[in-house]
Amino acid sequence: MLRSFLLLLALLSGPNALAAPAADTPPDVLARTTTQEVLTILKQDKELQNGNLSKVYQLVEAKILPNFDFNRMTQLALGKHWPRATAKQKQSLVAEFRNLLVRTYSSSLTAFSNQTVEFKPLAMKPGDTDVTVRSEVRQPGGQPIPIDYAMYKTDFGWKVYDVTIDSVSLVTNYRASFSNTIRQSGIDGLIKTLATQSARGEAKPAPRPAP
Repeated sequence: MLRSFLLLLALLSGPNALAAPAADTPPDVLARTTTQEVLTILKQDKELQNGNLSKVYQLVEAKILPNFDFNRMTQLALGKHWPRATAKQKQSLVAEFRNLLVRTYSSSLTAFSNQTVEFKPLAMKPGDTDVTVRSEVRQPGGQPIPIDYAMYKTDFGWKVYDVTIDSVSLVTNYRASFSNTIRQSGIDGLIKTLATQSARGEAKPAPRPAP
């Protein structure tokens, strides 16, 4: 599941994969048109395939992160605890959550093989500023894996604020984990836990439900 999640993050690499698109480029078009280039990179770059983590980190930083709103993701993951955090704690939470996801999922890029991706027609009305882009990962010998991106429009284009894999939301999954840690050791305890997990390259990705 971890591999599939990171693969899809890479596929939605967005503006930095091509020349910067207009801010009003539809979210599904943005995702679909950048997918092929990223697939090509993963297939042709032997250093990535051989586990060059330094190069993988660079790829993640350059192509994936610009399309994710980590401030909003962290706020949603903290839920009711977010207003209780100080400005300094919020800054640390966003930084550690971002760093944790980058370091944990980067190693999975090297596991890319023969998956293909199909994007579903987007149900979007004129004026919509919050949509769900639906896609499906198809892999030889396995069941298709549905991946949904919750995206909203900003002045800098469309940004992802949640990813749902097989009906399991990344934000919701982390919210439960974060809440448990905060109850036990407070917000500073959560910051410390995230920093420790990041340093070890650990995380608890959303599990795929049993069939």
